[in-house]
Amino acid sequence: MKIECIGDYVKLKDRVYPCTISLAMDLIGGKWKAVILYHLKDAEKRYSELRKEVPNITEMTLSLQLKQLEKDGLVLRKVYGKKPPVKVVYSLTDFGKTFIPVLETITNWGNQIVSEKGEFVSNSSPQRTPFSI
Repeated sequence: MKIECIGDYVKLKDRVYPCTISLAMDLIGGKWKAVILYHLKDAEKRYSELRKEVPNITEMTLSLQLKQLEKDGLVLRKVYGKKPPVKVVYSLTDFGKTFIPVLETITNWGNQIVSEKGEFVSNSSPQRTPFSI
């Protein structure tokens, strides 16, 4: 029996999952979490920098995803200053940095898919089309 399936379920904090993949996907799944983590992998960023690097995300979604990533221990939020305007920066925690090899693998896989089945386009005129392989 595989280690992730020793028991009927796995537990992290107060959450119970049917398997370790379910646990991992809860932490990094969805449309934006891995993208945010990717943009934080090399350096800390301010909220406005993340907004510029991920222009298709809404402010509300970015804010909510950052809060969830912080709550789950993947992202650290540091506030500098006590009165406005304060400086807030986001960075990966040590736990968040353990996800970097996975991010790099996903990036390489995505690059391979585009190289074989798609094309890289400039961001000046992106065209959104349905994805099919």
